Amino acid sequence: MSDPIEQPVEKREESKPAETPVPDSSDPTPQEQSSAPKEEPKTDVATPAAPVQESEPAKTEEPKVEKPAYLTKTPALGDLFDRLPSILTTVGHGEMWGVQLKDYNDVPTVNVLIKFLRANEGNLKAAEDQLTKALKWRKEVNPQALAESGKYSAAKYGGLGYLTTYEENGRPLVFTWNIYGAVKDANATFANADEFLQWRAALMELAVQDLKMKDATEVIDYDGEDPYQMYQVHDYLNVKFLRMDPAVRTATKKVIDVFATSYPELLREKYFVNVPAIMGWMFSAMKLFLSRNTTRKFHPISNGANLAREFPAPLIEQLPKVYGGKGPELKENARIVPLTEEPVATKEEAPKESAPAEDAAKEEAPQEAANEGAAKEAQEETPKVEAPKVEAAKEESAKDGAQ
Repeated sequence: MSDPIEQPVEKREESKPAETPVPDSSDPTPQEQSSAPKEEPKTDVATPAAPVQESEPAKTEEPKVEKPAYLTKTPALGDLFDRLPSILTTVGHGEMWGVQLKDYNDVPTVNVLIKFLRANEGNLKAAEDQLTKALKWRKEVNPQALAESGKYSAAKYGGLGYLTTYEENGRPLVFTWNIYGAVKDANATFANADEFLQWRAALMELAVQDLKMKDATEVIDYDGEDPYQMYQVHDYLNVKFLRMDPAVRTATKKVIDVFATSYPELLREKYFVNVPAIMGWMFSAMKLFLSRNTTRKFHPISNGANLAREFPAPLIEQLPKVYGGKGPELKENARIVPLTEEPVATKEEAPKESAPAEDAAKEEAPQEAANEGAAKEAQEETPKVEAPKVEAAKEESAKDGAQ
């Protein structure tokens, strides 16, 4: 039996799998690719979009830094505030009428600067100069201390000055009363002009404190009513109108000069009561050379008992009876500057009779008149008017406008 013939076995080529790219060791495996979260595309961290978006709101928030309406309405007021830091640095004192001067966001400060600006009819340079001088005077004299701890001779100043504060619709109505008929010895009272000024300034400071300007919460209208002003009453009962004593003239002139600078726009109305007929003529003459804005605040009344008629009924209940009201007398209810009972040394020679009334008419320098040019007019001679009383009235109105 023959062996079977071996058939050649045909070798089949093994089909090689298609070459697949060898994965780089750094590439993730398919499992890793499926399980790993997809990475967000990288962004340039150094220049994020967020900061760009944050800068845009700054532009839209511009209204928050806009100046208050009272500055835009009165540009000179804003200019005065721009000058304020320099003024305070130069003077080294920042208190005015109990108000610590700050920036235009502080209401009491705004009201103080409005008064100085209004007193100078909006003249920025004049207001700046006056504010600077007023601050210097307060730094040197410290009138607040004069009012709080100063003591003056009762023999010289007793009965001459009073302060009363009433109320109307929740608002204080401040009155200063100057009783010139109470002067016992004109030479003793007025001989020391500096001392007289200090006593008068102390009374004024007490009145300013009662206006409560440092507690203001609303800005006064530059062209409107100002609630931070006081009334003044000058009583000339029993005052003789003779030639003015030189000591009286010197003392009252000093008060005029200081008050005209340091207490602007603080006078609301001024009443001259118990004035003799000659003063009635004097006030008529004053209208010839003083501004209407000044004289409109002056009210001469021949009979002091008629004063109460100038005020509404609720206030009549509080005014002293001697002035037509129903309230207590000044000596019973009013405040005064602290006085002492120390004896007063007087000169041997008999003092000349003076006219405190004429001075009194000059004594308070209402700033308003002074700043409206009344002060200058008051110092000018009027050749056509020969009576010396008119010149006294000029100075009076000049300073009365100042307060």
